[in-house]
Amino acid sequence: MSPPLPDLPNIDADLFKRPDTTSFSRVAVSTHAPRILLLYGSVRERSYSKLLTLEAQRLLTALGAETNIFDPTGLPLPDGYPDSHAKVQELRSLAAWSEGMVWCSPERHGAMTGIMKAQIDWIPLSIGSVRPTQGKTLAVMEVSGGSQSFNAVNQLRILGRWMRMITIPNQSSVAKAYLEFDEAGRMKPSAFYERVVDVMEELVKFTLLTRDVAPYLVDRYSERRETAEQLAKRVNLRSI
Repeated sequence: MSPPLPDLPNIDADLFKRPDTTSFSRVAVSTHAPRILLLYGSVRERSYSKLLTLEAQRLLTALGAETNIFDPTGLPLPDGYPDSHAKVQELRSLAAWSEGMVWCSPERHGAMTGIMKAQIDWIPLSIGSVRPTQGKTLAVMEVSGGSQSFNAVNQLRILGRWMRMITIPNQSSVAKAYLEFDEAGRMKPSAFYERVVDVMEELVKFTLLTRDVAPYLVDRYSERRETAEQLAKRVNLRSI
């Protein structure tokens, strides 16, 4: 046991770590393309959140990322089916594969859609010892039918924090989305489009910067302490 820290009697000195650059400077650097999962929040035939997501995918591919888009069609409501459902397993597998994500929702009644929330709800904070989202990067986007709004992206940011993700500073909110795409479904040149380029570029940069050191960045004193306490309980149970 380490001696108590001065003036910090409530701290377990054995589990308290002072951050320093040597903790991550020797981490091996990955050489594969950043792995980005994209989620969108509408199953309409002409879904503007899907069209914006496809545009983001094209940009990410050009920026050197490997991408997958999850199609939410057929995904059941959370708790309505067991998590063995094929669509749930597909989503969770992609979440585990990814190193970063893009979440894109329409704004409906001043909020993200239920379809968007259902996808995130099906990705739990932990599956066994694996945390599917912790430490991964996130970019948030929304489309609106009226004037520009930020309700959906603000909610997505809250969810990203709750899922312990590294949400990048930039974001995209496309107003009157029905005017921003041509008949072929491609986004027209505009300031909205250039913002999407900025967001995807920033997402790739943040992913490259953080993916190899994510376990260090999200390592927490409280969780180290909890693990130690659980271990002590198991040892005590075995000794009874």
